[in-house]
Amino acid sequence: MKIEKDAAVTLHYHLTDSDGGVIDTSQGKDPMAYLHGHNNLVPGVERVLDGQSAGIKLDVEVSPEDGYGMRDPDLDIEVPLEAFPEDAREGLVAGAMFQGPHPTDESRPAMYTVIESTDEFVRCTANHPLAGVTLHFNLEVMDVRTATEEELTHGHIHGPGGHQH
Repeated sequence: MKIEKDAAVTLHYHLTDSDGGVIDTSQGKDPMAYLHGHNNLVPGVERVLDGQSAGIKLDVEVSPEDGYGMRDPDLDIEVPLEAFPEDAREGLVAGAMFQGPHPTDESRPAMYTVIESTDEFVRCTANHPLAGVTLHFNLEVMDVRTATEEELTHGHIHGPGGHQH
């Protein structure tokens, strides 16, 4: 079976940045299962996998535009330290994440990553941590099958490598 919209795909992946630093991997773990054609992978990977079959091994370079997008400076903000509850301030260290109102659309939430914290402010970003990064994927498709009606309704794969009930 070929990978196409609504296919249940199981694959092993190894993801690195341009310097070879490992970002994520399924090596030594169960393969990842996903529902193809439902925006469950970055667009550049899903596009390359379209039409492939089980057993294929691919090395894929994904530009930021086809991955997590370019960094948007409008999503980098400074928040006065006093805006945070006093008991939460100690945890506002570089790399910490928290949810707050979106910087350009306050009607929806955004996840922020702390860049820097001082005695007066917290500099943070709502950009995805991989925004602006060229991604290097090593992929091996293990299995391709037709998704069940329940999986299609839920928008994700159930069972090994997917969502468990």
